[in-house]
Amino acid sequence: LASGVAPVPDMIKAGIVVGLGTDGCASNNNLDMFQEMDTTAKLHKVARLDPTLMDAQTVIRMATCKGAGVLGVEDLVGCLQVGMKADIIIINLHKPHLTPIYNEYSHLVYTVGGADVDTVLINGKVVMHNRRLLTIDEERVMEKVREIAARVKRSLDLNRK
Repeated sequence: LASGVAPVPDMIKAGIVVGLGTDGCASNNNLDMFQEMDTTAKLHKVARLDPTLMDAQTVIRMATCKGAGVLGVEDLVGCLQVGMKADIIIINLHKPHLTPIYNEYSHLVYTVGGADVDTVLINGKVVMHNRRLLTIDEERVMEKVREIAARVKRSLDLNRK
């Protein structure tokens, strides 16, 4: 938050493994990894006035295999290989804003959003299908979160008095 732009292109050039993630809703009100990829790619282009920096393939690697490497779990997740967990998303590309596709990598970074994810598999198990969560009661969880948020807000309001 207004603390500058990390020299990620220089870090990568120096051989530093750089991963990409979100820092939570408290900082940017969003957990959309596609938005993070878009921001990462564009931010460095603008900051350095160089449209060739942070190409889409590099950014996708930062969000997948390099991110797993930063976390020390590159032997388990981050890419699709025999023996690794089958963590997969399926994107519904049959939408006007996703048509046409000229370059799959650029499309994933600059056009797709989290709301376009149709199906999610974690370790080979389908946990979301047709945008419907299968393993939790989404309404119940959202209601609980609203209750907690109201308590936090009340607590903050009391502390301001």
